[in-house]
Amino acid sequence: MPKIALITGVTGQDGSYLAELLLGKGYQVHGIVRRTSSFATGRIDHLRKAHTPDESGLQLHYGDLGDATGIRRIIEQTRPDEVYNLAAQSHVRISFDQPEYTADVVGLGTLRILEALRDHNKRHGRAVRLYQAGSSEMFGLAPETPQHETTPFHPRSPYACAKVYAHWQTVNYREAYGLFAVNGILFNHESPRRGENFVTRKITRSATRIKVGLQNRLSLGNLDARRDWGFAGDYVAAMWLMLQQDQPDDYVVASGENHTVREFLQRAFDRVELDWRRHVDMDQRFLRPSEVESLLGDSSKARRILGWKPSVDFDGLVDMMIDADLELARREARSLGM
Repeated sequence: MPKIALITGVTGQDGSYLAELLLGKGYQVHGIVRRTSSFATGRIDHLRKAHTPDESGLQLHYGDLGDATGIRRIIEQTRPDEVYNLAAQSHVRISFDQPEYTADVVGLGTLRILEALRDHNKRHGRAVRLYQAGSSEMFGLAPETPQHETTPFHPRSPYACAKVYAHWQTVNYREAYGLFAVNGILFNHESPRRGENFVTRKITRSATRIKVGLQNRLSLGNLDARRDWGFAGDYVAAMWLMLQQDQPDDYVVASGENHTVREFLQRAFDRVELDWRRHVDMDQRFLRPSEVESLLGDSSKARRILGWKPSVDFDGLVDMMIDADLELARREARSLGM
């Protein structure tokens, strides 16, 4: 029998890459999607077409991390071997505008899953494994660089605070109830599937649209912030590896180098042969009330124990995103008769 995986946040960037990975490994994959008035399955439509909706394909269930009863029902119906909790209100700046919602979904949502799995395992004599998606934002004003698994957290946003809560609840359920639960503390990971309101995709989308004449300006916030960027497709492989170990543990996943937003901007505009300084404006609205200036991850533990390492470097990542968005921009221009 194939292994069964349940993914919350399956329609997101990470969820789509993870679903691809698991289907390729022969898993039966179930995903939880929130009900909205418009379809939000663009990142996974190709998976649904490529696989018939039977035991070997991708199956979707309506659910929400704010609904404990619904979560329990889906777990009972799907009886997963592995659960990957990737769902979140994941935009750091927006978390300042929606702190209560962010705390509920990111923090209490994780607790609802943990409690549902504890109950499910106890009643059915099962040992479902859980991957909890942590974030480098939890480190915030970390007292040391680079950051590793034992670096103290100092969150600087409602999103980061909620992720810290979820992290320690995961550790607590592991220690108190013997749940096979791991935290993946992933540093920034991007791809052509990144949401367009995240700074990296905002840059590549705008640079390519400027190139083909669809827009003229790009507004950004802090260009000096430094982040450790990698490719999302590499990072979901680390998620899977964590759940294949004999013992549960927590792991930092990172490239080990960081770059400023300005460097990302420079590389992206160079790729389309434009001078970014002619097209970029600074906008105070995009600044955070409390900024995280620099994050840099030490993933030596993941590389040593999991055998994981990234396959795409910084330049390759930017080029990949630009090339994909340039094709998208050209299709847009053609549709407008340009």
